[in-house]
Amino acid sequence: MGELLDLLMFAMACVFLMMGFPVAFTLAGTALIFAGIGWAFGVFDMSFIGFMPQRIFGNAIWNEVLLAVPLFVFMGVMLERSKVAEELLETMGKLFGAMRGGIGVSVTVVGALLAASTGIVGATVVTMGLLSLPTMLRRNYSPSLACGSICAAGTLGQIIPPSIVLVILGDQISNAYVDAQREAGNWSPEPVSVGDLFAGALLPGLMLVGMYLTYQLFMAWWKPETSPAIPAEELRDGADDLGSRVVHALLPPVILIIAVLGSILAGVATPTEAAAVGAMGATLLAGLRVRELNMDYVMLTEKPVQFGSLSRIAGAALIGFVGGMLVANELLGGADSALVGGVVGAAVLAVLTRAGGVRGLLAMLDSRGNGPIYAAALSLVFMLILSNYVDLRIRRDEISGSDMAFTLLAAAATLVVVWGVLVAGWRVWAAGILRLVNRGTMEISAMVFTILIGAAMFSLVFRGLGGDDAVHAFLTQLPGGTYTAIIIVMLVMFFLGFFLDFIEITFVVVPIVAPVLLANDYISPVWLGVLMAMNLQTSFLTPPFGFALFYLRGVAPDTVKTMDIYRGVAPFVGIQVVALLVLGFFPILANWLPEVIFGTSFVS
Repeated sequence: MGELLDLLMFAMACVFLMMGFPVAFTLAGTALIFAGIGWAFGVFDMSFIGFMPQRIFGNAIWNEVLLAVPLFVFMGVMLERSKVAEELLETMGKLFGAMRGGIGVSVTVVGALLAASTGIVGATVVTMGLLSLPTMLRRNYSPSLACGSICAAGTLGQIIPPSIVLVILGDQISNAYVDAQREAGNWSPEPVSVGDLFAGALLPGLMLVGMYLTYQLFMAWWKPETSPAIPAEELRDGADDLGSRVVHALLPPVILIIAVLGSILAGVATPTEAAAVGAMGATLLAGLRVRELNMDYVMLTEKPVQFGSLSRIAGAALIGFVGGMLVANELLGGADSALVGGVVGAAVLAVLTRAGGVRGLLAMLDSRGNGPIYAAALSLVFMLILSNYVDLRIRRDEISGSDMAFTLLAAAATLVVVWGVLVAGWRVWAAGILRLVNRGTMEISAMVFTILIGAAMFSLVFRGLGGDDAVHAFLTQLPGGTYTAIIIVMLVMFFLGFFLDFIEITFVVVPIVAPVLLANDYISPVWLGVLMAMNLQTSFLTPPFGFALFYLRGVAPDTVKTMDIYRGVAPFVGIQVVALLVLGFFPILANWLPEVIFGTSFVS
């Protein structure tokens, strides 16, 4: 009876979702209804509901890994608002425009760069749809090829790290792996981190980019009329300074990618810490873009003298506070002494600055220039390098963690970063960007965590009705063993992607099936996680509910038919399936880099 109710509960949840009900409330509401039905028939113990608060606190509120989600979302939305994608698309279009299929190639390259720096599918698809699709249609590109290229490039943010789906999936895979290992008698399993999944997804993600580019170049050779080149005379305008424009467009996002992804892969920072670095870096970049694009930030232009004076005073107070804390702590010791020293230092420097005593010294803090932002960006990179260097020397017992020289260097770099972020933050706030970014971050993060809570209720009732035992029995009794079970799970996830979002599939399906699949020592959790991530990526492209299709349909001109979009994404879905098969047959693509970087191997 319980197994029948599980099947009915899953079917009813799918029906309600296709009817348009909100995902989180559908999952939680359906679970509560069937919990009541199961209790009435005596097959469900209501004490299971009592575990719900513990799941919410353990899986959401106290989960430091998932803290990276709003930070990565903030980074992506901030970069979208700072118009980084527009400059990249324009510059890459000029760079590759002379070759057939060049605009499509530039869309894929920009999609890969944005994937590695933002990871927000909706923002990427909408931005490229607004900027590139009219240009491609004007250049007589095939509407289906143009639409397919934009949608596919936009979804790269789901597999190329840092990615929100990898953060969520990494948390679920980690929990499932620990449960599976403990069930097998291993009470101290090697932990699976989000960093492992980031490293594991890098090569498959780049492989997918290469397959996209190969297809576009093949189409340009096989059917030249589908993707013609831009006439040479049109490319002559601005050709003289193309090199400097490419550097200007590429350098900021590449530095941000290195700072975020590089700090994770180098072991300097956890994904959550790296996400905070990315959020600061995106704010600095947006602060520069506000000034370069002459955006209207009234509070910085109408009262430059007053604001400049306040900036110098605030900067002096900040330096005085931190410097006073460091000096007092070194000379006197103790938290109280450090606090008093910080307050005294802040007051002294603020008064001196207001009186003009150190005006020349603090003139560099005037926020009307870009100096603080450039200095903050360099200091951010310097701090990452310094952290890696200090950590390496501590592990070699060459220095202690409290070495004063490195402490002062870190403190000075921190001050510069804080001041640069404050300057950039003020600019984007005065320009009205920060409010929009905060609102977008809040909406997306609230959606993710609300779905997490609803999915937790759904999986709890599913287990209470005996569904996990039924799934375990079904998957373990299949002919062919675990690999047949993985194929079945991949097929189920692929077809669920036609109707459900990756978040629902991750929170509902993965906790149920992953512990069964990971019960075998020869199945790598990193490989399985990357395999699932690449599979979930197709959910954005498969009709009728592929979100990338909806995003592009909303911004595409009326001359582009919905069937053009569907026909355009079909070859790219096929490419993703081929990439999934390649990754399935060659697990080393996902397992090699984590083992090289972190020295961890999850396969016995």
